[in-house]
Amino acid sequence: MTKSRRRPTSADVAQRAGVSRTTVSLVLNDRSESIPETTRRRVLDAATALGYHPDHSARGLAGGRSQTLALVLRQSAEQVAGDALLAETLRGLATAARSAGFRVLVETLSPGGPTYGELVRSGRADGLVVSGPMFDDPELAALVAEGFPVVIQGHLPGVNAPSVDIDNVASARLAVTHLIERGHRAIACVTNAPLTYTAASDRLAGYREALADASLPADPALVAAGDFDAASGHRAMAAILALGRPDAVFIASDVVALGAIGAIREAGLRVPEDVSVVGFDDIPLAAFFDPPLTTIRLPAHELGLAAGTAVLDLIAGRDVQIRTLLETQIVVRSSTAERAT
Repeated sequence: MTKSRRRPTSADVAQRAGVSRTTVSLVLNDRSESIPETTRRRVLDAATALGYHPDHSARGLAGGRSQTLALVLRQSAEQVAGDALLAETLRGLATAARSAGFRVLVETLSPGGPTYGELVRSGRADGLVVSGPMFDDPELAALVAEGFPVVIQGHLPGVNAPSVDIDNVASARLAVTHLIERGHRAIACVTNAPLTYTAASDRLAGYREALADASLPADPALVAAGDFDAASGHRAMAAILALGRPDAVFIASDVVALGAIGAIREAGLRVPEDVSVVGFDDIPLAAFFDPPLTTIRLPAHELGLAAGTAVLDLIAGRDVQIRTLLETQIVVRSSTAERAT
């Protein structure tokens, strides 16, 4: 049995930086106006090198709790700006936060950008809700292992943090089964994001499961990756159409579907007469697409509320269910039709 590594303390940071523990506390709790910049930088560098994060419960006992929850979005700021469900997710999270006297901070952490550690060490948040996790995220796993309150909106295999999610595999399977039941056999798939994102991988798995259940072949030429926005959906659908002619397509994001429908029309095809389209999310604009979009309804407000409640329970030291799954449903509109014979 291996011995667990001792968690670094503020005393360790103070010794490494050559300062007092009071100075460490002031710097890491963002109260360092009177401290020289060179000293502040030494403390931050020492904390980074040691992997030190302030203990949230100790900060609370000292009256230093920020009373803030951070919603961390694993996308670029540009991708977040196009997230049509963010407002509903945030509304749910804010409802939970306000019930406990907390507020919500929204942070974007795109790959290669700022880190969780910087956010935690700043003392600006007492707990994190991480939305859109990626498979390769060792820093998040380390943060969870250190005991910082983290709830994942989505799921991340191997990370022992509470998860609030939908069943992405089953939901995608429902969408594709809807197309199969209408007689479609050449069914394409455009993912919502690169497959490094767990939700994208799961929705692709659901697409493949539905095809397998119906004894239909999974043609790699009919699959292309989206990247959160409409432009990526246009590129992906155009690439699929350049190789063949599907009679239907499952697009794992309504925003991505908007661009894909444009590509279908640019190819001289009609929706749904030539190509049926099913989306995912049921964003507020989905009912006003041309044609109105058949899609999987994701309960964004309820997901935000459940995640907020869970992270508040973690902060308070209460037990939290490790995995919470909320239900989705298919909303049938005019973008799908019986396959023409």
